[in-house]
Amino acid sequence: MQQATPDAGGLVARRAVGQSLEAPFYVDEEFFGLDIEAVFARHWLFVAAEAELPEPGDYVTVTIGPYSVIVVRDDDEDVRAFHNVCRHRGARILGEERGSVGNIVCGYHRWTYGVDGKLLHAESQAPGFDPSCFGLRSVHVRTVAGLVFICLATEPPADFDEVAARIEPYLAPHNLAGAKVATQIDLVENGNWKLTMENNRECYHCVGHPELQACYFPIYGYQEKDLPPALRPAYERFLVADAEARKTYESLGLPYAEIEQLDTRPTGFRIQREPLDLAGESYTPDGTAACRRLLADFPTARLGRLSLHLQPNSWFHLMADHAITFSVIPIGPDRTLVRTTWLVHPDAVEGIDYDLDTLTKVWKATNDQDSVFVARAHQGISSPAYLPGPYGPTEKQVEAFVNWYVTRLKAHLSHLERQR
Repeated sequence: MQQATPDAGGLVARRAVGQSLEAPFYVDEEFFGLDIEAVFARHWLFVAAEAELPEPGDYVTVTIGPYSVIVVRDDDEDVRAFHNVCRHRGARILGEERGSVGNIVCGYHRWTYGVDGKLLHAESQAPGFDPSCFGLRSVHVRTVAGLVFICLATEPPADFDEVAARIEPYLAPHNLAGAKVATQIDLVENGNWKLTMENNRECYHCVGHPELQACYFPIYGYQEKDLPPALRPAYERFLVADAEARKTYESLGLPYAEIEQLDTRPTGFRIQREPLDLAGESYTPDGTAACRRLLADFPTARLGRLSLHLQPNSWFHLMADHAITFSVIPIGPDRTLVRTTWLVHPDAVEGIDYDLDTLTKVWKATNDQDSVFVARAHQGISSPAYLPGPYGPTEKQVEAFVNWYVTRLKAHLSHLERQR
């Protein structure tokens, strides 16, 4: 078990509300280890869309610090998760990021497991060997409206059921469980995972996203009184579009009200349905739908965006025509994997119903730009000259994320102290 030093405990205890974290939180190996154990090994993590596992035997593997997890669809079409560790002598079983198997076979001594985790074959064992005692070690897994979550903890946060019940009515109309993957792009950012998440939680920097600003109201996090003059026209358009959108949502029975509980519970989240700018249909250069075949039987493509944020590592945008999932996985103190997946109707045909470049243009550009911002932030924080700076009014969700994170560390450190 990770043993926290007094220095780490002191830094956590003295964190100043409303300010960015001190440098060691972002750059030290010690805090990277704490983050894995206190956050990523104890909370529910988004790891895949069900669309990545369309058939029995389809799997993805997920690496989280020292853990490797197999997420697989079993023969009953349920999603399972197992530690990627052979029960013989501990070899890594599956080395690919994704694939399809009939059975799960360890390449070392050919121990063979079913996709339900049961040990099916172990050659040359002693008399009395009981295969039922050596199945793969399971990992908690949940699917919510087509999204797959895992938790590495023995006892996961108990509030996930409540959170799932709150968000599923928003997600379900988009039929993500039956969607297909149009494409997936992995991007490694040269910065700490917390900087990736902080960057996502504000639009103070959105002037650096011209493609996004073309179709997205860049007023996220702003109160009307705080709007700079340059954003006033966008805000006026938003008010008109929002009034129209609410009428549409209510006529279709689509929930849209904001629910924000980002730092008041173990499974922090925020969800809301809002309009988009221009044509108001999708994240495209002109705001029109990127896919002619809508995700569900919607009577209109002008549904704006349904946005979901989940602590600690994911956010989502669902439109009428497609959906985008984002997952964040720490690789090291200064390297972070950002995985973006575009989902479309299962019968949508590339080149006929959608053009892949149009579908991905806005968020591919935005992700690339964010990668530069995160790298700059990490470089600056790595300097001895860095001092924590203040969060402004538009960065309240950055503060909520950091407060959630520090609260998780405090709980973990208290647990370690009680065990001594």
